Amino acid sequence: MQTAFTDIRQTGWVARAPSALRPYLLLARLDRPIGIWLLFLPGAWGILLARASAGETLRLLVLFAIGSVTMRAAGCVVNDMWDRDLDRRVARTAGRPLASGALRMRQAVWFLAGLLAIGLAVLLQLRPLCWVLGAGSLVLVGLYPLAKRVTWWPQLVMGFTFGFGAPMGFAAAHGDGLGAGIALYAAAIAWDLGFDTIYGFQDIEDDALAGIKSTSRRFAHAPRRFLSACYAATLALLAWAGWLGGAGTWFWPALLVPACLLAWQVARLDAVSPAACLALFRLNRETGIAIAAALLIARA
Repeated sequence: MQTAFTDIRQTGWVARAPSALRPYLLLARLDRPIGIWLLFLPGAWGILLARASAGETLRLLVLFAIGSVTMRAAGCVVNDMWDRDLDRRVARTAGRPLASGALRMRQAVWFLAGLLAIGLAVLLQLRPLCWVLGAGSLVLVGLYPLAKRVTWWPQLVMGFTFGFGAPMGFAAAHGDGLGAGIALYAAAIAWDLGFDTIYGFQDIEDDALAGIKSTSRRFAHAPRRFLSACYAATLALLAWAGWLGGAGTWFWPALLVPACLLAWQVARLDAVSPAACLALFRLNRETGIAIAAALLIARA
């Protein structure tokens, strides 16, 4: 039996922030930057795979980092606006600002407008093709919270949403060859599907009571087998993207590092321990960085 567990942290620098600002920081999940990393890293992969000049690569990485902070926060606001009633029924999410009443919907709307304005300012620094892709990503951001109500595969929808940075980064860096960008996007989707399923195991009992669907519930009988399939697909698609993108010889041995990190997650998975699942979920920051490092080495 799982015990009540919350991943909301009101300690550290958040506790030292002004009390009026604190609910907005929690709503944006700025106390937990792991989501920012997981949104940023596929974009970094796309930028690195495209092999733009060093100066342009650095410029784009900075822009994507800023965009990841603001758009991850915007996605969290949209998610909590959709889910405030459901969140009250799940132990891990009951303390979120909209679910707990610390913020009103009107305040969340104004906050979201400000975040989207910053995101638009970043988007306008990119190629016009990225404007179209960025508009498409907003549709996914809006639809993701709805997915858990109508399909057993909301984590797949999340993968399409969070992985969208891969083709955007590739396009922003003038990457040649549509196939490499598509393969990298597919790799990001498979990766996201895996780690978000791990994340979902934290809520599996509360989700069942609330009628929330997820791949975590759908594959609770065979969690390692499903995670193995997701991560095997991730590695195969990364290899395909590297081959299509003309990755250098050193890319292939460098890919062994993220492969080991993914295999470790499968081996250490404990689907009935929320704390263990959260720790494995967070390990994907290092996994994504290792993939970025392999793509950086591939530029040599």
